Amino acid sequence: MKRIIPALLFGLCAFAAQADTYAITNAVVHTMGPEGVLKRATVIIEDGRITAVGADVNVPRGAEVLDAEGKVVTPGFMEASSYIGIVEVSGEPSANDSRAQSTRYTAAHSVADMINPRSTLIPVNRIEGITRVITRPGNGLSIFAGKSALISLGSIDNAVLDRETAMHVTLGQYGAHLAGGSRGAAIMQLREALEDARDFSRNRRAFENAERYDYSLSRPDLVALQPVLSGELPLAVEVDRAADIEAVLRIADEYRVRVIVLGGSEAWIVADKLARANAPVILNPFQNLPSSFEQIASTLKNAAALHAAGVTIAFTSGESHNARNIRQAAGNAVAHGLPWTAALEALTVNPAKIFGVQNYGRIAPGFDADVVVWDGDPLEVTTFADQVFIQGRKIPMESRQTKLRDRYLAKEERPQVYDKP
Repeated sequence: MKRIIPALLFGLCAFAAQADTYAITNAVVHTMGPEGVLKRATVIIEDGRITAVGADVNVPRGAEVLDAEGKVVTPGFMEASSYIGIVEVSGEPSANDSRAQSTRYTAAHSVADMINPRSTLIPVNRIEGITRVITRPGNGLSIFAGKSALISLGSIDNAVLDRETAMHVTLGQYGAHLAGGSRGAAIMQLREALEDARDFSRNRRAFENAERYDYSLSRPDLVALQPVLSGELPLAVEVDRAADIEAVLRIADEYRVRVIVLGGSEAWIVADKLARANAPVILNPFQNLPSSFEQIASTLKNAAALHAAGVTIAFTSGESHNARNIRQAAGNAVAHGLPWTAALEALTVNPAKIFGVQNYGRIAPGFDADVVVWDGDPLEVTTFADQVFIQGRKIPMESRQTKLRDRYLAKEERPQVYDKP
């Protein structure tokens, strides 16, 4: 039997001790793998993993059976850029750990040790199919924001699954602001930092003996950039304008670093270059009308154009409190030309591929059992999740919001505390 997780504050539910084995039967299963879509299929979940899927699968003795007749089953969705776990109330500094207002620790800034797995943002998003998120830092006083982490929305003790998923940098309009008002200055700061990190790697002993020039970054920042230079850690660059994306691709080629374009409002213009560079794009499909001059060429067809050119795309809602809107955003992309299956890939297998997440994003034997049972097409706004599993845990389909709804919709007499004096 599984251990019992203690009851959580702020409306989070405890996970009761449950059977380790579940069988979801009679479902339309989108495997997101070579098996494609399976009808009237069964998915077996045992000890946190998917152990079998297919139309002729035997249900293990003692398994808890969920009849999914007329239901759709997909892998859990991943929000590829979020502040979940480090922000509770955006406008309250004491409840917002997303930005380090420091110039000493920039690239070394990491969200991993700040994650609050008891955040009230978690239940409201996971009961609508979001099972994992990339939690990223925001920029403080530097173009370097720091390192993002992969977190599970179904665990307390083991919420952080990967402490380092990408190094985040902001260029473009806001990067120019941080660098003193010029895009060129921001790009030069990035180049200088990469040069210094490279020199530090080659001359670490000399640096420790005070025999090197003063670097632009602190020692912890230089250490943090080493996995970027070696190709182990991607550089996620927040940028929108097509010309700025081209500058990022030049830097990636020059320093042989892996880049992820985050935002990419005008990415469709340079889709062929992104495809040749094997540079993925994480975008918000809702982005349409420009909110700045660097987004003039924004279009709802961005995702479709990038996919058609062979660019790997993943989706972000631009939200943390309502990251659940990501599936509506994906549906919006489908309405503007993106194939339906490609939209589902952008929520499952693609973010796993972009961030190197193993055993996630497919319904196949050996994969983590992040599984969602939907009452219809998951990209439709009228569809809801009937049941969510995260790493094999059957998630209580409750949040603070649902509890408040039920409390105030109840027809029984209100407690006396609510009576007027």
